[in-house]
Amino acid sequence: MKARRTRSQDTVLRFIKQLNREISAQELYVELRQADAPLGLATVYRALDALKLLGAIQARVVGNGETLYSQAKEDRHHLTCLQCGVSLAISEADCPVHALEKHLRQSAHFEIYYHTLEFFGLCSPCQLQQANLL
Repeated sequence: MKARRTRSQDTVLRFIKQLNREISAQELYVELRQADAPLGLATVYRALDALKLLGAIQARVVGNGETLYSQAKEDRHHLTCLQCGVSLAISEADCPVHALEKHLRQSAHFEIYYHTLEFFGLCSPCQLQQANLL
């Protein structure tokens, strides 16, 4: 039996779908207040956690430790700079994980909602900045 969503979860999910981009819980809290759909910060976090467990949204932790949420519609692949925090999307076609995902679904009988693939390092501007400091 599927769990029923609460009104606050529906509000958060509807807003995330409208945004069509990644957003942090703090930013979402502010955006909801500005959109005249105020929810408490703790309620936003609870709704995000519940929606994540339902597979309705996906979460991605970026280099600074912040979690970004988006609609669970596609796998995410990124190059993230550890110095400036910029996160560049990379092509899903370059992802070597799709075959592994299919294998794990079958062999482990595991329902996979999405996956993330992220590489951490330094972007070109940060590399140049670091080289100039040496």
